[in-house]
Amino acid sequence: MVAFRDPVRNVVGGPTAKEMTDRLGIATVEDLLRHYPRRYYERGELTDLARLVPGELATVQATIASVGGRQIRAKLHKLDVVITDGRTRMTVTFFNQRYREKLFVPGQEAFFAGKVEVYRNKLTLTNPEVALGDDAEDFAGGLMPVYPATAKLASWRLRKAVSVALEVALPEADQLDDPLPAELRLRRGLTGLDDALRKVHKPDTRDDVRRARDRLRYDEAFVLQTVLARRRAEATAQPATARVPRPGGLLDEFDARLPFTLTDGQQEVAAAVAADLAREHPMHRLLQGEVGSGKTVVALRAMLAVVDSGGQAALLAPTEVLAQQHHRSITAMLGPLAERGLLGGSDIGTRVALLTGSQATAARRTNLLDIVSGDAGIVIGTHALIQDTVDFQDLGLVVVDEQHRFGVEQRDALRNKAKVPPHLLVMTATPIPRTVAMTVFGDLDVSTLTELPAGRSPIASHVVPAGEKPHFLDRAWTRVREEVDNGHQVYVVCPRIGAGPEEEADDVPADAETTSALRPALAVLDVMPMLVEGPLAGLRVEMMHGRMPPDAKDDVMRRFAAGVVDVLVATTVVEVGVDVANATAMVVMDADRFGVSQLHQLRGRVGRGSAPGLCLLVTDSEAGTPARERLDAVAATQDGFELSRLDLETRREGDVLGASQSGRRSSLRLLSVLRDEAVIAEAREDAAALVAADPDLGKHPALRAAVEAVLADQRAEYLEKA
Repeated sequence: MVAFRDPVRNVVGGPTAKEMTDRLGIATVEDLLRHYPRRYYERGELTDLARLVPGELATVQATIASVGGRQIRAKLHKLDVVITDGRTRMTVTFFNQRYREKLFVPGQEAFFAGKVEVYRNKLTLTNPEVALGDDAEDFAGGLMPVYPATAKLASWRLRKAVSVALEVALPEADQLDDPLPAELRLRRGLTGLDDALRKVHKPDTRDDVRRARDRLRYDEAFVLQTVLARRRAEATAQPATARVPRPGGLLDEFDARLPFTLTDGQQEVAAAVAADLAREHPMHRLLQGEVGSGKTVVALRAMLAVVDSGGQAALLAPTEVLAQQHHRSITAMLGPLAERGLLGGSDIGTRVALLTGSQATAARRTNLLDIVSGDAGIVIGTHALIQDTVDFQDLGLVVVDEQHRFGVEQRDALRNKAKVPPHLLVMTATPIPRTVAMTVFGDLDVSTLTELPAGRSPIASHVVPAGEKPHFLDRAWTRVREEVDNGHQVYVVCPRIGAGPEEEADDVPADAETTSALRPALAVLDVMPMLVEGPLAGLRVEMMHGRMPPDAKDDVMRRFAAGVVDVLVATTVVEVGVDVANATAMVVMDADRFGVSQLHQLRGRVGRGSAPGLCLLVTDSEAGTPARERLDAVAATQDGFELSRLDLETRREGDVLGASQSGRRSSLRLLSVLRDEAVIAEAREDAAALVAADPDLGKHPALRAAVEAVLADQRAEYLEKA
């Protein structure tokens, strides 16, 4: 008997096994049996030829209508086989395969597998794999599974391989150790693993398929949630220093100086964070909130509580622009409380150190001394914070802003600078649907800010169809001048810097095949002179982008914040953290080049003061195209959660989990973190209860093996969010 985790070559030939491993990630017998059908054909059900998509690998079941071959050159024979589904006809072409002419019989049903192409405006298959006669009989049965395939490995060859694997790896019922406990299967009404694997590959009815997929989908959710439940338990078991602010200390003084009242949401989240910090186990909390919802104030209060208790807090930012912005805003909010030991500084205050890679040597040396001595209670920086030369006296809290921009190693490197495990607060301004939060961030407690602080103004958003109506773009530049004439400032955002590699926006959507995609994306270095010499002539226009020296970027941002610059032409370096209350309008050029969440982030840079905000999304995309519909959706709502779901629905599952970026296959094959909320919630509840009763999974060896397999295969990078 072949073991479940034996190499796949034990059941298929070497070349086939290599193709499976190299192209489909199938390395073991288990991988093969978990390579589930994409869909099922009813026996005798012909393919709807009109619904084939150019470029896709398709398995076509059709009736042969006619066969004709001819010699078109001395060494080139062409055989055209016309097939039909009863409504549509399609030509399948074979080159130099003259022998097939006698094999095809009009009226015969056959299967063809290959890449759908377009030739002379008609769909076709060229040199596809074919199943006729005995090969076609292999598809006999109630339902025929169709597998994700490759150009060299047709769906029916995978079906044959799966059939062999089922015979040799599952010859009898209940041969497999089931990771789901019997009591849990009974309570959830789930079938056994053996039965599920057999029925998903060889179903008799659609109900067989449903029951099998329900069980296998739950498997994926349950194993994943068990991993996360164990991580939560391990984190809770770690020691940490309780951080309780002293009465009449720095936090109390800061609260007394605040010129505004915290929203109900801010107060609720602040109370949860304070309770976490007061425990002798490390806080692991994700703080998500809309752009401008006040996450920084909540994080600052947590940092002050830690400083009050004698510790230090570090805020890790992904870019120098954001780190500098945080340093400016935090020192401004603290005022004298950020100037302890300086003339006019508060005796109960602290110092706020900034550490970036481009700092002058003298400033860096001073900041390093303040950090190691503990004089700097709050330290803000970029990746420079994780360098070996940075030592903290007592690091008690790590705050990670825009956490998705950091790798696991970078976050851990900063946490490892603490003498005991520090408390952790990660923040994101990209709203996360509940299902994603329960999986990707399943080992973190999640807090959400949905209210906007008092005084924030609404943002009107409009699509500017520059391709269809060029005069609309002229009107957009007129609106920019009107904003400046009224004493306000404006951002103009471009997807590219220019005069260099054809870099695009960080988050180019998959459907960006628009009119504008036929040309290079608009660039800051090109748009800037066009505006200065054209519609914005006479205004104070400057630019900022990632290739500028850090000091130059900081200088431009300071002058823009001070009102010296009217219009800032920039790339997405202004996407997060830039807070200029007087900036009321933003024009996004080639807006279809950006993803939904990125547009929402960019839009959040305006409307941060008392004046209404305006966001103009300029595009050449035509009405009715997916790109245009995406922009219309952004313009129609400011609900970040609604937009984040729309954004995630356009992505592949691996993109959500991070597997695509790492080049690895996602371990989730049937479970959708965007769709299967009920399944994930049930699995989370079941996993938490099981891990609480059996932390080491000693009573559940099959489940432990499944968990270890996920981790050993290095498929858990997307879990490492804390």
